[in-house]
Amino acid sequence: MAYWLLKSEPSSYSWDQLVKDKRTNWSGVRNFQAAANLKAMKKGDRAFFYHSGEGKEIVGIAEIVKEAYPDPTDKEGKFVQVDVMPVEPVKTPVNLATIKATPALNAMKLVKLSRLSVSPVSAEEWKTIAKMAGIKG
Repeated sequence: MAYWLLKSEPSSYSWDQLVKDKRTNWSGVRNFQAAANLKAMKKGDRAFFYHSGEGKEIVGIAEIVKEAYPDPTDKEGKFVQVDVMPVEPVKTPVNLATIKATPALNAMKLVKLSRLSVSPVSAEEWKTIAKMAGIKG
């Protein structure tokens, strides 16, 4: 299993909306590096759901339930989307300031490439954040 981080502005699409929807397609990604990360996702992979903009914190765990397929919102046909479903909310949201202040997370893509909307998370980073978030992970 691989681990990821998916960013969304809560005013555009929030964790609560994902929980309500039970499943959604993760579309609209137009950065080639983020799109390559979507293409690398496999069914069963897990992702932190991160509220960007307002909040700047990890608020839930999602699972990839359908691997990359063409994003119908892309008129040029260059980009893909995946389907995700909620797994569980975190007990304690983990904000960006805490992540940046944690030495074990210094190399995390969220810190190094802060504008990347879909990024990989190492197994060690996942364990560290899961512990901080009060979940098994």
